[in-house]
Amino acid sequence: MKKTAEAGNYGKDVSSDCRVTLEITKTGGIKTEVISKVQALFGDNIKKLCTDILKYFGIKNAKLRIEDGGALEYVIAARVEAAVKSLIKTDKEYLPPVIPENKFETEKDRFRRSRLYLPGNTPKLAINAGLHSSDGIILDLEDSVSPAKKFEAAILVRNTLRAVNFYGGERMVRINQLPAGLKDLEYCVPHNVNMILVPKCESADQIKQVNTKIKALNKAKRKIWLMPIIESALGVINSYEIAVSENVVALAIGLEDYSADIGAQRTNEGAESFYARAMLVNSAKAAKIQAIDSVFSDVSDMEALMQNVLRSKGLGFDGMGCIHPRQIKVIHDGYAPSAQEIDKAKKIVDAFITATEKGLGVVSLGTKMIDPPIVKRAEKTIKLAVNLGLITENWREEI
Repeated sequence: MKKTAEAGNYGKDVSSDCRVTLEITKTGGIKTEVISKVQALFGDNIKKLCTDILKYFGIKNAKLRIEDGGALEYVIAARVEAAVKSLIKTDKEYLPPVIPENKFETEKDRFRRSRLYLPGNTPKLAINAGLHSSDGIILDLEDSVSPAKKFEAAILVRNTLRAVNFYGGERMVRINQLPAGLKDLEYCVPHNVNMILVPKCESADQIKQVNTKIKALNKAKRKIWLMPIIESALGVINSYEIAVSENVVALAIGLEDYSADIGAQRTNEGAESFYARAMLVNSAKAAKIQAIDSVFSDVSDMEALMQNVLRSKGLGFDGMGCIHPRQIKVIHDGYAPSAQEIDKAKKIVDAFITATEKGLGVVSLGTKMIDPPIVKRAEKTIKLAVNLGLITENWREEI
């Protein structure tokens, strides 16, 4: 049996994290060594926290070394717990309190123009992520986390969901590819996650497996949405059956893996992925859910990003991923309705309201009949325009 374990990160370029080295001993009680720039101010508090955690897990004799780079309590707790569980078998969890700001659920059709990816094992990026105002924040357990760190990342993500304020951003977790990803659900479903991203999804059966696991874990019966990520030719072909699966509210496409799967080089123009993106949009719209485009990997080229967003919007996508906060505003601006779109939506919604007030069963604008789906799309445009401050809530009074 292992007697020593390590968890966390520490070094010159690491901040808001710590490295914990734990050795379980036979005698001597709990001895804690803290190395930190803030040791004079917080050293005793860190020692007490760590001692309390070890006692919580029934450890009476241990040597614990903490190399602290400015970690908050929920991070220290996650690192100590990961080290403990590397040495002993226990089902107990040392959970930080859930802050009130993290108790909300999200609506099926909320805006998902942007979703900011954060590596699940890098706490410094999560602490203030909500201040960047992306529609969603993804704590990633898949590609951005090395295999050796996935276990401790899952514990940190769990604590982050409970302790970090995302300022209204939809709290998302990208689990690992199934079947490993089913275990990840244990660390997020009971802890106020809003959405699960299912990577490399290729069939409706995979979504069924995720839903079954969520139902078993979701004792509070909170609404938890799913966003499958289509990343292969097979996934594209099966995208409609995936889109109509239970709790799926959006389909996303991952173009790096898709391009590799079909043996093509990904380009900014996207000719190699046009079929897949168009297929995904049509599958999503046929299922009456959102279509979400892939990330744009060049974080320094804002002009190219805007052109990509406009192409994406032109294909029918409702949003896309981002890997750096500076991309968020460009994405929001690109997906914002144009003045022409807003003007048309105003006329459609106004005609609908007027017809409803008069008790008319038929709505028309000029010589054209207006179908309910057209009205719904116009209402969504108006809602987005109001949300972005492009028009006021009293826009009808200004016509």
